[in-house]
Order: sequence, then structure tokens, then C-alpha cells
Amino acid sequence: MKQKRVAIIGAGPVGLAAAAYVLERGMSPIVLEVGPEAAHAVRQWQHVQLFSPWEYNVDKAAARLLAPTGWNSPDPQSYPTGGELIDRYLGPLATRTPLCEAIRTSSRVTAISRAGLDKAKTKGRAQAPFEIRYQNGRGPEVLRADAVIDVSGTWFSPNPAGSNGLAAIGERACADRIAYGMPDVRGADRARYAGKIVAVLGAGHSAVGTLIDLAQLAQEVPGTQAIWLLRGADPAKAFGGGRNDKLAARGELGSAFAALVAAGKIKVETGFGVTHLSDSEDGLRISAGASCGVRSVVADEFVVSTGFRPDLSFLSELRLRLDPAIEAPVALAPLIDPNEHSCGTVRPHGARELAHDEPGFYLAGMKSYGRAPTFLMMTGYEQVRSIVAEIAGDKEAATRVELVLPETGVCTRGGVESEAAAGCCGGPPKEEASACCAADETAKKASRAGCGCS
Repeated sequence: MKQKRVAIIGAGPVGLAAAAYVLERGMSPIVLEVGPEAAHAVRQWQHVQLFSPWEYNVDKAAARLLAPTGWNSPDPQSYPTGGELIDRYLGPLATRTPLCEAIRTSSRVTAISRAGLDKAKTKGRAQAPFEIRYQNGRGPEVLRADAVIDVSGTWFSPNPAGSNGLAAIGERACADRIAYGMPDVRGADRARYAGKIVAVLGAGHSAVGTLIDLAQLAQEVPGTQAIWLLRGADPAKAFGGGRNDKLAARGELGSAFAALVAAGKIKVETGFGVTHLSDSEDGLRISAGASCGVRSVVADEFVVSTGFRPDLSFLSELRLRLDPAIEAPVALAPLIDPNEHSCGTVRPHGARELAHDEPGFYLAGMKSYGRAPTFLMMTGYEQVRSIVAEIAGDKEAATRVELVLPETGVCTRGGVESEAAAGCCGGPPKEEASACCAADETAKKASRAGCGCS
């Protein structure tokens, strides 16, 4: 048997873990990283402290690969920043282990297909190698592989400000006043935000973290003011599970944010669906259209923290099975669909849930979640462990679950909250593969439709 070659798109935490598992299985990994160094996306948020401790951020296969190098494992109970994640784990993994020979940096993937076959052709498709085209400093390159794991993430594809999924009118023209994701407002970007009125749009962890940082900056620099623009009507949904969250730092983040909002440190504008952006004499005018008229907020700077979406443009010649709403693999989508529930406690899943109609191709990591939030790094580690086992032909290991995820504290399903004392929706399912949680499993065993959580 010839040694299988596995192409991995992205040298972030999950991509490097995938490469480690490929090596352990006696196969050959090739990692294509768009940035000049591994973990390029992590470097964009290296100022952010993770709300999961080290024990949840180090992959087992990666740790085994690092062990012969004299690597010292960090304190499992301490919380790293993105920069510490690079310095103490991802950097050594990418440069001091055999993975250094597998990583090709400054390599942007532009297209993937099957050698000699377009998307419409079926005969011989499963046996044809993948053809990956990518750009680097030397021009276009072509790589062939037996399998492909796309873990390129979503960081460089942020959602726009418009509440309809499109860029707000005037958004591109006002780009010099807009930042996406989670800028370093107290560090590298301090001069941009200190003493300014800053509007932040979003209700996830990036928005919450940015607003907390702005409130702290306001204590240091008079004139700094944070305005929270919330599309929804209930600010409390952004506060999380508090003490019930099994990731204590995540719960504390929500509790600290709730206290700042209650104390009036952060101005709140609810029901604010951004439609227009325009320059005015006083700054950037951010407007929300409504049936009863238009509301506007004027700010010096605008931070759009409305989540991310996958870049599927270079996958157009592959046969993907994606949920039409959130663009996640169809078997995974019901477990993470934010329209249905807010559970961060998604049951562990792997090759079976992430498979497509293109044999040997998988989406993993944050990209596998499509437009859904609440992804945890260790979820990605379990995904690629299972995927690589499947590629290697070890069906038993591919279907085995080797991960227990911490609960969020509160799960909302159908508008009804259930406390974690009983488990998030009762906890993960035990047997039923299509069930999203224990309550769903119970309902289906009783021949009832739907989850049953509400």
C-alpha cells in the first residue's frame, strides 16, 4: 500500500492537531497555511485571553509529538492568551517537531477538484486524487492528495454589519472607521479608541470582551464611551450561564459584563438592526431602519463583532452537503443551529457527522460550524482525531467518542431555558446518533417529533 497523502488547509490549532494525527497513523501530511507563519489567524487575536484553561487547549497527539523535544506542558488549570497559546504550544509544535517539514506557509488555496474530473462527473471519482491549487510567492502551484481536511477557519471572513447578512449601505465606503472581530482596544489599538465614542455591534463573546475592555479603558482615559448595539431585544441573553457554566472564565465573563451594563458603564441600544452607515460632521452615523422611522447613533469608531462565516469559494468543484441556513455539514447542523438552541454543550462528533458526498473530503474546526457560534478548540481536536482514523481505515476509532465537553450552564431551546443542574438539555445523547441532546434522544425513543426540551 502506498502511503496516503493528506492535505490540511490551515496551520491553526486544529490543523496542526490534524497533522499530528496523520503522522501517528503513518500517513504523510501537507499543511497549507495562508500566513507567513503557523497560527496566522490566532496572531490576529493574541491579546485575547481564552475562557478555557490549558487542559482543554492542548491536543493529545500534538502533546505526544512535542514530548521528545523537551517541551514543558503549561499548568493545565491556567488560562492562556492567544499569544501564549502560540509561544508555549503552537509555535514549538510547528517548528520543533517533524511537522516543520510538512507546513508550507504563505500558501493560499484557490481551488480544489478531483484530478481529471469536474463536479458533474461521477465514474471513478472516489479513486481520483484531489487536485489542490494554491498561490505562493513563486506563483501558482498544484498539489495532489488522497484526502483533504479543510480547517482554514472563518476569522478572515467576518459577517458584515447589515442585519440582513449583507453589508450595510455605505459600509465599504466607511471602512476606515470600522474594525471587525475583536480589536486590541487596550493594547496595540489603544490610540485608535482611547477618548473616543465607540459603538460595538454584536452579542457574542467577541462583542462582550470588547465592551468590557472599552469600559476598563474609560477608567483610564476620560472621554472613552462604549455603546452596545444589540440587534435583539433582550440584553440578558448575552450574559451566558454565569455560575452554572462549567468553564468558569466563560461564566465570569458574562457576569462581569452584566454588572457593567447594570451599572450604566455601557450604553445599550436594543433592537438595533444596522441598515446604513455614513460620515457626518460629528463622526460615523450608524442608522437602523424601522417601520416607524430611522434611529441613529453617532460614534468615532465602529466595531462589528457579529460573528463569522466560512469561505466556500474555493470548494465550488467539490460535492458538499451543507445545511442551507448555517452552512455546516447537514448531520452536524441540527446539533449547533442557533435558531433551535444556544447549547455550547454540543455532543462530540467526528467523521460520520462531517462527511460529504465527496469521499475523502472533510470540513473541520471552526469552519465546520458554518455560521454557528460556540465552537470550542477541543471539539476540533476530537473532530480531526476521528477524521484521520476514518482516512486511515480504522472505522472503530473513527466512531469512538474520546471527549467529554464542559456544559455552558444554560441551554435555550425554543425560547425556554433549562439550568445545567439537570445538564444542558439533559446532557449529550447516549446512543441515538441523530439526537442533539439527552432530551431529544428521549423524545425520539418515545416516537415523538422534535427535541422535547420545551
